[in-house]
Amino acid sequence: MSSTTDKIKGAANEALGKAKQGLGDVTGNDKMKAEGAAQELKGKTQSTVGDAKDTVKSATDKL
Repeated sequence: MSSTTDKIKGAANEALGKAKQGLGDVTGNDKMKAEGAAQELKGKTQSTVGDAKDTVKSATDKL
C-alpha cells in the first residue's frame, strides 16, 4: 500500500470513528462509542504508517 493510500484510509477511519463516537454519545450506546474510539485509533495508526513511509522514501531518495 502506498503512503497516500494509508493516509487516505487513515483519515477516513478517523472521521468515521469520531462520527460513531458522537452517535454513541447521543444515543447513549457505549458499545458504539468504544467501536468509534477503536476505529479512530486505527485511522491515526494508518496515517502514522503513511507518514513513516514518506519519511523512509525521502531518506532513500536522498541516497
